[in-house]
Amino acid sequence: MRRTIASMRIANISDLADISDYVLEAMEAANPLTGAPARKGNIVLYHHDRRQSVWALLARAASEIERADFVQL
Repeated sequence: MRRTIASMRIANISDLADISDYVLEAMEAANPLTGAPARKGNIVLYHHDRRQSVWALLARAASEIERADFVQL
Protein backbone atom coordinates (compact mmCIF):
# COMPACT_ATOMS: atom_id res chain seq x y z
CA MET A 1 0.00 0.00 0.00
CA ARG A 2 2.94 2.33 -0.59
CA ARG A 3 2.47 5.47 -2.64
CA THR A 4 4.45 8.61 -3.29
CA ILE A 5 3.12 11.50 -1.22
CA ALA A 6 5.58 14.15 -2.40
CA SER A 7 8.67 14.61 -4.53
CA MET A 8 11.15 17.38 -5.24
CA ARG A 9 13.66 17.90 -8.04
CA ILE A 10 16.66 20.12 -7.29
CA ALA A 11 18.75 21.33 -10.22
CA ASN A 12 21.89 23.47 -10.06
CA ILE A 13 21.68 26.43 -12.46
CA SER A 14 25.05 28.01 -11.62
CA ASP A 15 27.47 25.74 -13.48
CA LEU A 16 28.43 24.13 -10.16
CA ALA A 17 29.90 27.33 -8.69
CA ASP A 18 31.01 27.27 -5.02
CA ILE A 19 28.02 29.50 -4.22
CA SER A 20 25.21 28.17 -6.40
CA ASP A 21 21.59 28.82 -7.30
CA TYR A 22 19.11 25.98 -7.73
CA VAL A 23 15.68 25.50 -9.30
CA LEU A 24 13.32 23.55 -7.05
CA GLU A 25 10.28 21.75 -8.44
CA ALA A 26 7.99 20.12 -5.90
CA MET A 27 4.89 17.96 -6.22
CA GLU A 28 2.45 16.89 -3.52
CA ALA A 29 -0.06 14.12 -4.06
CA ALA A 30 -3.69 14.59 -3.18
CA ASN A 31 -4.45 13.89 0.49
CA PRO A 32 -7.75 12.01 0.80
CA LEU A 33 -7.61 12.36 4.59
CA THR A 34 -7.74 16.17 4.49
CA GLY A 35 -9.33 16.61 1.08
CA ALA A 36 -6.32 18.61 -0.17
CA PRO A 37 -5.82 18.33 -3.95
CA ALA A 38 -2.59 17.40 -5.70
CA ARG A 39 -0.41 20.42 -6.38
CA LYS A 40 2.98 21.50 -7.68
CA GLY A 41 5.24 24.47 -7.08
CA ASN A 42 8.52 25.96 -8.29
CA ILE A 43 11.02 28.32 -6.75
CA VAL A 44 14.66 29.41 -7.16
CA LEU A 45 16.97 28.93 -4.18
CA TYR A 46 19.77 31.50 -4.30
CA HIS A 47 23.31 31.56 -2.90
CA HIS A 48 23.75 28.08 -1.44
CA ASP A 49 27.28 27.12 -0.37
CA ARG A 50 28.01 23.89 -2.26
CA ARG A 51 30.76 22.95 0.22
CA GLN A 52 28.01 21.95 2.65
CA SER A 53 26.56 18.45 2.61
CA VAL A 54 23.68 17.51 0.35
CA TRP A 55 21.55 17.28 3.52
CA ALA A 56 22.08 20.99 4.18
CA LEU A 57 20.83 21.69 0.66
CA LEU A 58 17.84 19.39 1.16
CA ALA A 59 16.94 21.03 4.49
CA ARG A 60 17.10 24.50 2.96
CA ALA A 61 15.14 23.36 -0.10
CA ALA A 62 12.38 21.89 2.10
CA SER A 63 12.16 25.14 4.03
CA GLU A 64 12.20 27.38 0.94
CA ILE A 65 9.63 25.41 -1.07
CA GLU A 66 6.97 26.28 1.50
CA ARG A 67 6.89 29.83 0.12
CA ALA A 68 6.38 28.69 -3.48
CA ASP A 69 3.27 29.59 -5.41
CA PHE A 70 1.64 26.19 -5.74
CA VAL A 71 -0.87 25.37 -8.46
CA GLN A 72 -3.49 22.67 -8.21
CA LEU A 73 -3.06 19.71 -10.54
